[in-house]
Amino acid sequence: MKGATVRDFGRVWLTGAGALAATMIAAACLAAPAMSGVQPPPGESPAALGAAPVSVAVAAATESAAAVSAPAGPMVALGDSYTAGALLPFNLAARPLGCLRSAKAYPELVASALGRSLTDASCSSAGVADVATAQRTDLGTNPAQLDALAPDDSLVVLTLGGDDIGFMNVLDECMELSFTDPWGSPCRSHYTSGGTDQLAALVTSEAPRMAAVLADIAARAPQARIVVVGYPDMFPLSGGCWPAVPITDGDIAYLRGIELRLNAMLAADAKAANATFVNTYTPTIGHDFCQPERTRDVEGLLPGSLALPFHPNPRGQSAIAAAVLAALQPR
Repeated sequence: MKGATVRDFGRVWLTGAGALAATMIAAACLAAPAMSGVQPPPGESPAALGAAPVSVAVAAATESAAAVSAPAGPMVALGDSYTAGALLPFNLAARPLGCLRSAKAYPELVASALGRSLTDASCSSAGVADVATAQRTDLGTNPAQLDALAPDDSLVVLTLGGDDIGFMNVLDECMELSFTDPWGSPCRSHYTSGGTDQLAALVTSEAPRMAAVLADIAARAPQARIVVVGYPDMFPLSGGCWPAVPITDGDIAYLRGIELRLNAMLAADAKAANATFVNTYTPTIGHDFCQPERTRDVEGLLPGSLALPFHPNPRGQSAIAAAVLAALQPR
């Protein structure tokens, strides 16, 4: 494409127009076969926690699913694209299509392991406001997610908060700025200019809104165990992978800190609401978007599998599901 830049490409994928294009691509891919955190806890090794193969972890968690510490009954999934799955592949039976839900998303895997019926109300690009009110997408309108809850629900899972911080737009900005200072931290300088860390402030302001969502869930589903699922490790612990993902090493470290802050906020709100927080960051350390395709749980700018950029791939969703199932075991 003449005159195209990395930023132009990023915007194609990271904006709503990109989501619509991805929807069309996913539908075509599905048709073809038919024709033929949180910081590691003190004393624990991040490498050891992330070393077990995902298939082994999921199998082990599934085998003990009968002992889950949650009453039997319906399960509901709420949240953003990390809950919905965003392609993986795209579920053509889900409505509205614009939410990009996938049958390989972690709520589907958890519900299958537990033998529970699932109502998936999650939707790509959803923020806190979209949980309480209807959300318009490129392909239909998603009703208020809270309306999916009922008094007899036994389990509610959700991942939420990243879209309110505008994390995809932040990544887009950081990629563009990397070309202005490849050996520095131009993105951190941009978001901390004036002496205030704008992203850290957004995380702080999100806390009371998330607390209100958890209170609403508890009121509508009083028997349910509420499980807040954190975000997996997106960024390498050191260095980066410029130009494959054109974000400077310094900004990788800065953004990793923001993700940890977001997960810590979710964990604190979950604890205050007597909900369960699932740390998916620690078990996915070493599986960030800079890793080889066979290893990574989160895709980079150019996905190597059917997933949106900077989102969990099928391996990543399986890792999240394994963490959720492990957290549901009685202690």
